[in-house]
Amino acid sequence: MAQETFPLTADEKLATEATALTSVTQDVEEATEPVKVKVKAREVWAKKIDFLFALIGFSVGLGNVWRFPFLCYKNGGGAFLIPYFIAVFLGGIPSFFLEVSLGQFMSEGGIGVWKIAPLFQGIGYASAVIVFILNCEYNIILTWAYYYLFASFTSVLPWSNCDNEWNTETCHVDHRKITNMIGNITNYLNITAVNVNASLVDLGITGLPTALTNETQVHINDPVTEFWERKVLGLSSGIDEPGVVKWDLCLCLLLAWVIVYFCIWKGIRSSGKVMYFTATSPYVFMFILLIRGLTLEGAMDGIKFYLIPDFSRLTDPQVWVDAGTQIFFSYSISLGTLTALGSYNRFNHNSFRDALLFAGVNTFTSLLAGLVIFSILGFMAVRQGVSVADVAESGPGLAFIAYPEAVSQMPVAPLWSALFFTMIILLGLDSQFVGVEGFITFMVDLYPDVFRKGHRREILIGIVCAISFLIGLSMVSQGGMYVFQLFDYYSSSRIVMIVAFFECVVVSYVYGADRFQDNLEMMYGFRVFPVVKWMWKLLTPLFTMSIFALGAITYSEISYERKFVTYEYPKWAIMIGWTLGLCSVINIPIFVVYRLYQQKGSLRNRLRLASKPILKKHQIRVGEDLNKINIVLEEPDESLEANGIIDRETNGNTHFGAIKP
Repeated sequence: MAQETFPLTADEKLATEATALTSVTQDVEEATEPVKVKVKAREVWAKKIDFLFALIGFSVGLGNVWRFPFLCYKNGGGAFLIPYFIAVFLGGIPSFFLEVSLGQFMSEGGIGVWKIAPLFQGIGYASAVIVFILNCEYNIILTWAYYYLFASFTSVLPWSNCDNEWNTETCHVDHRKITNMIGNITNYLNITAVNVNASLVDLGITGLPTALTNETQVHINDPVTEFWERKVLGLSSGIDEPGVVKWDLCLCLLLAWVIVYFCIWKGIRSSGKVMYFTATSPYVFMFILLIRGLTLEGAMDGIKFYLIPDFSRLTDPQVWVDAGTQIFFSYSISLGTLTALGSYNRFNHNSFRDALLFAGVNTFTSLLAGLVIFSILGFMAVRQGVSVADVAESGPGLAFIAYPEAVSQMPVAPLWSALFFTMIILLGLDSQFVGVEGFITFMVDLYPDVFRKGHRREILIGIVCAISFLIGLSMVSQGGMYVFQLFDYYSSSRIVMIVAFFECVVVSYVYGADRFQDNLEMMYGFRVFPVVKWMWKLLTPLFTMSIFALGAITYSEISYERKFVTYEYPKWAIMIGWTLGLCSVINIPIFVVYRLYQQKGSLRNRLRLASKPILKKHQIRVGEDLNKINIVLEEPDESLEANGIIDRETNGNTHFGAIKP
């Protein structure tokens, strides 16, 4: 029997249609609701040893190879090690450990760590500006090294002779012997200029002045300098003549930035693997070059020149300035990158041990590099019949003039040249890409909700590399060397002392040295030596400001010393240099004023509120006075709120809550 059905009433029809419409609406809303992109968690090192390799790779670099050996020779040989080790213990290790441990404690980059004293967050911005400028400048050195490496892939090195299109008539391979002979003839023999020129023509030396007298200054060029200035740099007459961008250097610069990008684009877990190679392989090349250097004639003469002590030099204030600046340069202090590297450690990692290990490796590398360099320079001096002092150079002059000239005189010269410039590239590469990683960490930690989604971090790295490449174009033009010297002289050399001073003072007297020592005990599970606290409170700030003051007293305006002429920079260029230097450190007072402006009440109350650290729950020591800190909660904590400890109705956008005043 069929079931009887009844037609729906009007009200039932309306109810059915409304239900269907609601269902469709919900389906549409669910389909059109935007998909939330998950914010990625902050990375940590895959292995504990990755952090130590990163420290060594970043801080052990070109300064150890081309600056320390020359400073050691210039400032009393072995006697220079006295102010050097004093600087290590008073400035290097305390400042290095402070930055690394601060990053690990806060798990933030160079800007975020100063939540321990928001009033002085300008320290982080100052470091960010310094490291950005330094990254633009440092990759130019790698650009030159790539150029020389490619030029070494030949049977005859292009800087070993004067038969090239860029050489002048006054270019001669035995330039030092010829210059000494001319000096002896014109100064000590009473003969006519015609006889002098006739003697030189008989030796096959042409292109000299026709009227040679005692007052005549004869410039004998060498093929290495001409290759460097005329071929590689295409050097103009001054900074006011920038000339055109050299396309060959431009391509090398592009290559340098592409390599940096792909070293770090996948984060620290991939770059940490790269540093296994880039941090260790330079030592293999150094030992190969040292063994080769020690077998050369005159090697021991060079090493004696390097290490024989002259204690009378210790009375010169400049020796102590050189020791202090070398330590801060080779330890990469005040750049914020050490803080960034430390921030990727797990909270309980023993970074105190790593800091001490790093100090030993850094000093060993400097001493080893000195043996490598001066064994070769001793050989070079013997071959040319001059003193080691006449061939000793530092900086670009050592890497791109003195050392290439030395290897050009060896058997199988292209092989040793390729090995040397490969070592230079490997030493500089990890310093460069870790420096860029440090700047990226600044940005990502500052805006984590923006850059930790999808592939935005990779895009950010690409933008930073592109901007840095464009800035670097000014240093690969014909006037680029003058721009490079301006960046190098003013942007960081003295300013880092001021930044390091403020770091110690803020941690010791604003946040509190005792409080931070308690925090270190929370991390490590043991009490750090009390002497470390007193270093931060007294000795290290005193040392940094003393070195800065001595440097200011001995300050001289920038000049570029070429072989036969010293270029003096115009006033407007010097003003640009000072602007480069001040654009970083000026952030400290600017942010002090800004943080005080954000607060309310009297000046004393504003100072108190702006100085209160912003900490997470796991960073609060036992017995902490909660009225003196702000708590930032990763997840709302109802127990703290119920007990009246926090109030979510605060103005801090980055907080779930903060301590009630």
